[in-house]
Amino acid sequence: MNRALRLLAVFPHPDDESMGLGSTLAYYATKADVETHLVCATRGERGWSGPAEENPGLTALGRIREAELRCAAQVLGLHSLTFLDYIDGDVDQANPAQIIADIVAQVRHIRPHVVVTFGPDGAYGHPDHIALAQFTAGALACAANPAYADPGNGSPFQVQKFYYMVDSKETSQALLALMGPFGMEIDGVQRQMVGWEEWAVTTRIDARTLIATVREAIACHHSQLAGLDALMAQPDAVLATFFGVGTFVRVFSLVNGGRATETDLFEGLST
Repeated sequence: MNRALRLLAVFPHPDDESMGLGSTLAYYATKADVETHLVCATRGERGWSGPAEENPGLTALGRIREAELRCAAQVLGLHSLTFLDYIDGDVDQANPAQIIADIVAQVRHIRPHVVVTFGPDGAYGHPDHIALAQFTAGALACAANPAYADPGNGSPFQVQKFYYMVDSKETSQALLALMGPFGMEIDGVQRQMVGWEEWAVTTRIDARTLIATVREAIACHHSQLAGLDALMAQPDAVLATFFGVGTFVRVFSLVNGGRATETDLFEGLST
């Protein structure tokens, strides 16, 4: 019998796992009784940060970024990586029934105790982040429903804990001070990182001692490093203030509650 605790991250793009959840994934990779899994909705096909004339195009860039993610997955010790084959930038336009069915199939296959995705603000308002957070929440409800039939014919499964990965206000302000405004214009409105109040953060995973692993995972994403020179040039002690502590909001838990800050995503669970 498999007695491992299982963590599933559901993100839209390659690099979300390293720049967002990297320290937490590295931390749980050190635990013999924990498996970490990643579902990535796209291959980051529109994430070109170099000169426009050098953009290799959707298919070629997708291949590049898939390879980068596979590199990072190995560094972070992931047990599995699955792509859902959606296109970067189009996740919010995906057929809801189809993408929810795709996520349900993965949930029922992996059978994770804990699921993590972006928060409803999408970190800085990214439509793909926001959409996938909503689709993941819907998929968790469907995965537990015996009446819901998914294409993979998986049996119903109830996730025990569900989290949003968020940036605290303290971290976001420090990052903005170093990098300047960070966001994107959507429908004529400038969206940007704001950060969650410290009291709203329910869970903190301190993995600052693993910042070298996180740096290595981020470095796998060569195509995304343009413009990050100032950040990546920081010594490990400084980089750890941005990437060394995972901060989360507990959306629901069937095994614990209260306002005491958690230091483990699996708190209340045991193998």
